[in-house]
Amino acid sequence: MSSRLFRSFRHAFRGLRTALKTEKNFRIHVAITILVIILAWYKDIGRISWVVLLLVMALVMALEIFNSAIERLVDMLAPKTHSFAKEIKDLLAAMVLIVSLFAVAIGLIIFLR
Repeated sequence: MSSRLFRSFRHAFRGLRTALKTEKNFRIHVAITILVIILAWYKDIGRISWVVLLLVMALVMALEIFNSAIERLVDMLAPKTHSFAKEIKDLLAAMVLIVSLFAVAIGLIIFLR
C-alpha cells in the first residue's frame, strides 16, 4: 500500500475518532446503527433491505460528520455570532433531522412488514 494511501486512511480514521470523541449526536447515531444491525440480523431481512438500511445509516452518519465540520468552520470564520452563522447551523441541523426522520420511516417499513 502506498504511503500516500496509508496517510489518507490514517487521516480518515483520525476524523472518525474525533467525531466519536467530540460529537454526542454522532455517538447516538452509531449506537442506533448498532441496534438496527442487530435487529436486522435477528429478523433475517433480505439482501435489498440490508442494502437500503446500510446506505441510509451511512448517509445519516456521514451527514452528521458533515454537519459538525461545517459548524466548526462557521465558528472559526464567524467567532462573533453573526445572524447567518446561526441560520447556517440551523439549516445543517435540519438537514440531519430530515434524513434521520426518513431513515426511521425506512426502518419502520422494513421491520414492520
